[in-house]
Amino acid sequence: MKNLSTLILLTTISFGCTNTQDTSMNPFFTEYGTPYQIPPFEKIKEEHYMPAFTQGMKEQLEEIDVITNDPESPSFENTIVELERTGETLDKVSDVFFNLVSSNTNDQMDSIAAEVTPKLSAHSDAISLNKKLFSRVSSVYAQRNDLNLNTEQMRLVEETYKDFIRSGVQLDESSMEKLTKINQELSSLSVQFDQNLLKETNEGFNLIIEDENQLEGLPDDFRDQAAKLAESEGLSGKWVFKPTRVSMYPFLTYSTQRDLREKLYTSYVKRGDNDNENDNKDLAIKMADLRVQRANILGYDTHADYVLEDTMAQNIGRVKNLLDQVWEPGLARAKKESEEMQELIQQEGGNFKLAAWDWWHYSEKIRQLKYDFSEEEIKPYFSEVKVLQGAFDVATRLFDITFHERFDLPKYRDNIRTFEVKNLEGEVIGIFYTDYTIRSNKGGGAWMNTFRSQSKFDGIQIPLVMNTCNFPPPNEDGVVLLSFGQVTTLFHEFGHALHGLLSDATYPSLSGTNVTRDYVEFPSQMMENWAREPEVIANYAKHFQTDEPIPLELLDKISKASKFNQGFATTEYVAASYLDMAWHTLEDKVEDANVFERQTLDDLGLIPEIASRYRSTYFAHIFAGGYSMGYYSYLWTEVLEADAFEPFKEKGIFDKETADKLKKYVYSAGNTDDLMTQYVRYRGAEPKIEPLLKKRGLDKF
Repeated sequence: MKNLSTLILLTTISFGCTNTQDTSMNPFFTEYGTPYQIPPFEKIKEEHYMPAFTQGMKEQLEEIDVITNDPESPSFENTIVELERTGETLDKVSDVFFNLVSSNTNDQMDSIAAEVTPKLSAHSDAISLNKKLFSRVSSVYAQRNDLNLNTEQMRLVEETYKDFIRSGVQLDESSMEKLTKINQELSSLSVQFDQNLLKETNEGFNLIIEDENQLEGLPDDFRDQAAKLAESEGLSGKWVFKPTRVSMYPFLTYSTQRDLREKLYTSYVKRGDNDNENDNKDLAIKMADLRVQRANILGYDTHADYVLEDTMAQNIGRVKNLLDQVWEPGLARAKKESEEMQELIQQEGGNFKLAAWDWWHYSEKIRQLKYDFSEEEIKPYFSEVKVLQGAFDVATRLFDITFHERFDLPKYRDNIRTFEVKNLEGEVIGIFYTDYTIRSNKGGGAWMNTFRSQSKFDGIQIPLVMNTCNFPPPNEDGVVLLSFGQVTTLFHEFGHALHGLLSDATYPSLSGTNVTRDYVEFPSQMMENWAREPEVIANYAKHFQTDEPIPLELLDKISKASKFNQGFATTEYVAASYLDMAWHTLEDKVEDANVFERQTLDDLGLIPEIASRYRSTYFAHIFAGGYSMGYYSYLWTEVLEADAFEPFKEKGIFDKETADKLKKYVYSAGNTDDLMTQYVRYRGAEPKIEPLLKKRGLDKF
């Protein structure tokens, strides 16, 4: 069984539908009979999900009844371990469905969402609020120090007990009833928020260009992508740009048409804020208010107090202190960057003030002037295939694993790649999937997830791990070329994948990425360091046509430009973190979402040339995902990874002794022990913030 907090989280992104047909051929009710027990995707149909969800919930409650009615005294084995063992069928259907609904959805899957989400929330509460079950868990917890438990077993007892407490099991019946209703409503609202955002992004505004002269400045490959997108939407002979990062950022960077840049950018920042059927303003207000109500029921003043109690940060003061330390130097640098761009505008004869939709265009010009290279100059050296192989090579050198592509394993789309991951003895330790290409039925952004987590308590269960991104489609040569930002994204998500693939835990609820939000980004951001290392770049940066390595002088320019535009990157991110914090330190209901957001950002002193990375109406991390009062986590874990990379900078980026410790105490350890304890075992001390400030170029501000 997934730990209770994870099960509750997953209900916010899970979907299903009622169906009364014969389920004797339902793939979820039998052994898969596939290599490595990979889900047989070609056999799984939409009509299979709801019967499997229903049966899975029924089976798990029956298994819970067996535990609670066991006449034997509560023990680690008959209570904690048996609880971990429950829910096999529910886990099977959940692990498939949660992945596909985010990466390969359709109208039928979306309609399933609205029905099953509150049912899953109620099911989760039926377990986490079961006082009889908690009595047994509490009994084991009370005697844990006398049971001769190893470190991981002790961790499992303590985490299980904590999950019950934080779920509200000690509340009276009236409070439990209110809590259950709130949880169900929140899960439904979360799904609605996500579906609204997907529709706004994919079905809302399109920038349609008919006059080729209006494409001035755009490189040929972006023109080709826009033409293909137009053709796919029945607009042959035209060019279409959408408010997605893959489509919008290149347009903002290269287009000379300032009015069109403004239109596309405005459509992006207005997603969910168009007073239509997909508007998310009221949903954000309702969710924030319900979270306050839930926190109050559980004995906390705010949602932030509730969330942060179970993190490395522990309280709002430590989060605010971190953000404040980075905000001031970041904003100071952003203002300097803005001044430089305004000067360039004036030099070019522009009679206007720099605006948010100008930032990408003029920052790219500044970069070309300062470092004498452009994004388009380096992209031919960053083909998706070679970059991925470069990431594999890093993992091989660091962690003694190899990747072997298979073309005969089950997968849910033809363009997905599948790899066996082996150790030095040739044993398969996991299966790795990549789903990289942007499409309209896939959620935005990039993420890692699992079709099955690693565990050892009921035999060896290897992980099935997936990376999903939204990279551009192949060019005319059939090659996907990446920006350096997309290269970093690939390495980032690969870091998450390694966290799952290298996991060496006994119990699935403690394995892999089942850690706190302000730790889970540490292994992923750690891997970004190798993406930026010149020695590594030289290994994977080969011209897609000639296979010539990237010129040394260009490599040197990339290295020197590594701190470029960090004022902007820092400011837009930290502004979003403050916005998340503002929503979740509320004690009263917000009346107007836009007024609240604007006041929050104005109070920070955010300059008008920069918008928060996410506005409230499309802040899916906090309203449709698991990052409410957790968006600061990327910065928190960047402190960890910047500090953690210091030994590699001192001893060599592939130093074997350091890599072995990193693997043992970070990538393989999961949540089997206190997370800061694990970090200190690797590093020898708690992390310092100075390496982060230096890495971002903020140490002089």
